[in-house]
Amino acid sequence: MSNTNQGPVTVLGLGMMGAALANAFVQNGNPTTVWNRSAGKADALVAQGAVLAADVRQAIEASPVVVACVSTYEVLNDLLAGAATELKGKVVVNLTSGTPEDARALAVWAEQNGVRYLDGAIMAVPQMIGLPQALIFYAGAQELFAEHEDLLKPLAGTNVYLGTDTGVPMIYDLGLLSLLWSSLAGYFHAVSLVNSAGVSAEAFTPFALTWIEHVITPAIPQSAQEIDSANFETEVSSLGVNKAAIEHLVATSRQLGINSDFSAAIQALIERRVAQGHAGHSLASLVEAFKQG
Repeated sequence: MSNTNQGPVTVLGLGMMGAALANAFVQNGNPTTVWNRSAGKADALVAQGAVLAADVRQAIEASPVVVACVSTYEVLNDLLAGAATELKGKVVVNLTSGTPEDARALAVWAEQNGVRYLDGAIMAVPQMIGLPQALIFYAGAQELFAEHEDLLKPLAGTNVYLGTDTGVPMIYDLGLLSLLWSSLAGYFHAVSLVNSAGVSAEAFTPFALTWIEHVITPAIPQSAQEIDSANFETEVSSLGVNKAAIEHLVATSRQLGINSDFSAAIQALIERRVAQGHAGHSLASLVEAFKQG
């Protein structure tokens, strides 16, 4: 019996991520056609069995499923618009980074041109593609995802369908990136503080990891419950308590000549909620400050 996930596929775009996607298909045994504006980027894949198409139209004609991962939606829009005839009736799985509105607009174009469309967001670095810890979100017609879920499995250990709104994967993507950037920025700010006392990042990091494991990580599901129930009453670590504590952080950062923009932004959110009468609420109520813009 043939493996249903080994069908032919075309990959448009061979940057680091696109090349990793194409490699995963090649290693899985899928007949893989590739295209990139700089053809030389396909050399390693061709050596492993991929076929380099001469142009976008030829690449699209080669397979019933086209996986796209290029630099921007603007670039992708131009590529697809130039091959609208060849795309008719085919499946496009778009894994290009952009905004939710970019994804929704392309979904509209696809429907108008008879293209079956899934949009996705990759939550992994290229080196993780094909590994169990890689995660990809998808949205589009449920039956379309179900039809091609097996084909897409070689790309990531976890593939999550988020519904018909093709903008939602990008919202998840940006949400997780926000968590990444703010968490790392907090760590970098913390390291700057301890560096001022002659403490190395390496010496400080075990304490940071313990703090994350036993204080920050457990606070996330607890905060989720509070947010979903809209019940922020607390007797532990209220906004009023945190308002005083973050004043010390901002003041100390400035005294030490450390940039305080990051901590001052958090301070402003806390002060806004306290001024609105929520001093007795938990830190989770800061979600309301973000919603207020």
